[in-house]
Amino acid sequence: MTTTLTSAQSELVDARPRSSAEPRTRRPVRPGRVALYALLVVAAISAIFPILWMISGSMQTLPELLKGDSLIPAVPQWQNFATAWVEGNLAVYLANSIIYTLCAVVGILLVSSLAGYALARLDFKGKGVFTALILAVMIIPAPAMFLAQYKVLLALDLANTRPGYIFILVTAGIPISTLIMRSFFASQPKDLEEAAALDGASALGIFFRIMLPLAKPGLAAVAVIQAFAVWNEYLMALVIFNDSSLMPVQRGLTSFVSAETPQPQILLAATLISIVPVVIFYLFAQRQIVDGISAGAIK
Repeated sequence: MTTTLTSAQSELVDARPRSSAEPRTRRPVRPGRVALYALLVVAAISAIFPILWMISGSMQTLPELLKGDSLIPAVPQWQNFATAWVEGNLAVYLANSIIYTLCAVVGILLVSSLAGYALARLDFKGKGVFTALILAVMIIPAPAMFLAQYKVLLALDLANTRPGYIFILVTAGIPISTLIMRSFFASQPKDLEEAAALDGASALGIFFRIMLPLAKPGLAAVAVIQAFAVWNEYLMALVIFNDSSLMPVQRGLTSFVSAETPQPQILLAATLISIVPVVIFYLFAQRQIVDGISAGAIK
């Protein structure tokens, strides 16, 4: 009994809050942790500096920008943004890029999720060959397929059209997205599918009601990867489009690239405008990005 009381009293003593006068034990500073934090700070500065330089340059005059002795503009030139918006026709090009990105990402998610589920769960003849073909397509550089893709669009009467460009964007994003979705579906337990099948659910019902919600991290990761890829695409647009009004936003940026009349300050302003939708998208999707990366790492 005495032993029990003594141990209980000691626990109460240990549970008492320590006064502020009592010294706190400090963790020893590890050189490895300090070096890691220093490396992260350097990496953050190296990533932020180009953005700061772009913001600063977009508000400077041409002589001030070429002089390059300060990141702070003497007199902010806000009219550079108005000039970039009007002369670069950015309203039309931004609208085009938003349409292309939304349509292409939705198409890629639909096709790649179905294909990834089939590769992960269905047993059919030639599944290994099909997976190998996807990997082989990923090895081929995109410019090497431009001629073949353009001939296909001509045969389908889709050259110089929005649907034709979206079709090419979807086909370009399917291979890597299919493999990503395949890995997510393969990691899910089969018990849920078997239980749903016993309850009378169809194959499509199992996919859309059970498996697809479980693969939300994978869908988010694919959406982010492909959204950035589609937004930055420009070479295929040059091949497909003859009408400049159908071009993506990168076409507006080339309006200020000229050896005869250089306007780098306007180009920086136009570039800053063009990345605003991407930044907004990233801010809204950053949680899904982290969840997708974490889920992929665990798998």
